[in-house]
Amino acid sequence: MLTYISGGQRSGKSRYAQELALSLSPSPVYLATSRAWDDDHRQRIARHVADRDARWSTLEEEKYVSRLDLAGRTVVLDCVTLWLTNFFTDAKYDVETTLHEAKAEFDKLMQQHCNLIIISNEIGMGLHAPTEAGRKFADLQGWLNQHIAQRADRAIFMVSGLPLVVK
Repeated sequence: MLTYISGGQRSGKSRYAQELALSLSPSPVYLATSRAWDDDHRQRIARHVADRDARWSTLEEEKYVSRLDLAGRTVVLDCVTLWLTNFFTDAKYDVETTLHEAKAEFDKLMQQHCNLIIISNEIGMGLHAPTEAGRKFADLQGWLNQHIAQRADRAIFMVSGLPLVVK
């Protein structure tokens, strides 16, 4: 089962995903994909860690999430945006390479038999990015979000802490 949750920054995506995971499993897995880019980012990561209690197991994997043994588990993957950023920077901002690698890795992950809850951001609804790299990334994010949402059993769009069922 794949549940896809998207929305803007501070829309309640992570909270909603965590509540959903706990309703499905007494011991869910939190799969963190982020690299700690700077002090602010480290503080954001610490806030997310503090939101979870002892019922959670945490796994960290920056790119190759399909290598993890997630069979039979309920897993929150947080988040596609940071995961995609890792591919994008490692590919030296090459759009085609990034999209190919990220889609392939997601498709491999989908071969595991787990209850997967994926969090992503809808960055294309904000301001037009002022840089070429920002515009390329917004396009990549949109394309990968579409790829994931098309395969999802359920899709939720978060607005101001409220879940809107899309699919």
